[in-house]
Amino acid sequence: MKKNLGIKTAIIIVTLLVFTLGIFYGRPSNWGRAQEAIKKDGLKGGILSSISLGLDLKGGTHLILQVMVQEAVNAETEKTIQLLQDELRAKNVAYAEISKPVDRPEQILVKGVPSDQVGTVRELAGEQLTDYVLGSQGSDITITLKPSTIREIETKAVSQSIETIRSRVDTLGVAEPVIQEHGLGEHQILVQLPGVDDPARVKDIIQSTAMLEIKQSYGEYATEQEALSNSGPDKMVLKGGPGSRNPSGFYVVSRRSVVGGRDIRDASMQRDENGRPAVTFNLTRDAGSRFAAFTGANVGNFLAIVLDNKVREAASIQEQIRDQVRITGSFTEEAARDLALVLRSGALPASIRYLEDRPVSASLGADSVRQGVTAAVVGLIAVVVFMFIYYRGSGLNANLALLLNLIILLGFLGFSGATLTLPGIAGVILTIGMGVDSNVLIFERIREELRAGKMPGTAVEQGFSRAWLTIIDTHVTTIVSALILFIFGSGPVRGFAVTLAFGLLANLFTAVFVSRVIFDFILNRHQRGEPLSI
Repeated sequence: MKKNLGIKTAIIIVTLLVFTLGIFYGRPSNWGRAQEAIKKDGLKGGILSSISLGLDLKGGTHLILQVMVQEAVNAETEKTIQLLQDELRAKNVAYAEISKPVDRPEQILVKGVPSDQVGTVRELAGEQLTDYVLGSQGSDITITLKPSTIREIETKAVSQSIETIRSRVDTLGVAEPVIQEHGLGEHQILVQLPGVDDPARVKDIIQSTAMLEIKQSYGEYATEQEALSNSGPDKMVLKGGPGSRNPSGFYVVSRRSVVGGRDIRDASMQRDENGRPAVTFNLTRDAGSRFAAFTGANVGNFLAIVLDNKVREAASIQEQIRDQVRITGSFTEEAARDLALVLRSGALPASIRYLEDRPVSASLGADSVRQGVTAAVVGLIAVVVFMFIYYRGSGLNANLALLLNLIILLGFLGFSGATLTLPGIAGVILTIGMGVDSNVLIFERIREELRAGKMPGTAVEQGFSRAWLTIIDTHVTTIVSALILFIFGSGPVRGFAVTLAFGLLANLFTAVFVSRVIFDFILNRHQRGEPLSI
């Protein structure tokens, strides 16, 4: 018996030490930072470095973004138009124009096809454009995206936007950001950035579409009208962008891109021969081969580097270029670094618009922490006093188990890197109540056994065994509820579910195992006939 008691006591001590380490140092990867924080701010600094605080406790920026999914649909049909032009040219099919209605980005109109070649166009569309529905509008052929394909493109645009934004935010070093689909609106994204000290810069980086393309340039003009008069079916007119040689000018460029944002393998901020910040990017192997073939065949002609549909730079092709391209201009060092960042993370599939931009002040977060901790401490003191008064010596048993429960829960938050939110603090407080509830069930069972005339040792054993099923039942049902909240909830609600669920699991260990060990320790020192203080 004493040997088993020693092993159980060792398990409790090891558990206490391990989770205490988690409170002050967190995960092993955080130990260096935690040690510096403890040297600087004491134990409080260690706790704050290991337990991540959510937006409502730390302050930061709360954003709701609208993904303009119609742009993704428009981009898909633009690619299809280029494919149609190439295929119709290859099959010598005449046509007057291939265009799209202004208000129907999902539809393509093929105009002016001779009646004896309409069958060839339909056959081509049926073979290669399986995501489209063919129709007619007068003498024109209509090619329209299927509704299921449109939904798929829109869903993919939102998910790609989330991953791109997450990649950009992670590169900036924002701790524990929340980036997920916003369930209260269609095609919306919720972004919460705790502790952001430069929200304007982060917002610019998030919103930047960073759609980079390299196109053939056919000339630069002073007015848009002049540029349009020199354009054609396979060409388009773009305005000069900020930082370009002529921001107010207009450029005639090819409608088809030689390479695009998806062809970029890496990007970095470097300096040009004059020491000015510039952005250099490398192309993938396939894109490098295409670019080498294009530049080799167009030596002496011009190319345009287009960023977000504005010409950033237009230059003469002096020689064949394979896989490395440099963008120069009036960059600041930070602007060049930010552009390299968004190019590395990939282009957004569609632009985004801010629906809500709400700062959460650090002082409000500090007030929330203070009030939440005060509520937890007051609740804990009230429970401790009640247990001492009502259960006398056994109340100390319950209070020790409750203290260990809190240590395990906070240590878990440190080790797991889970974010503590204000609802999470509510989960901690609820865990205190559930922990006491388990002890009350056990103690009342023990009292019943003692009133029935049983010896203290037998009463303790019977009390624990008979309360066990009830404790399991209450904990499992609450953990299932917490699991549902975690699956279907978001942000702070998930924080509440995590702290509640793990707090309950910890309580099964402390209220049943730890309390029983303490009772066994007391009973080993009891004299025969000595009453149990409960």
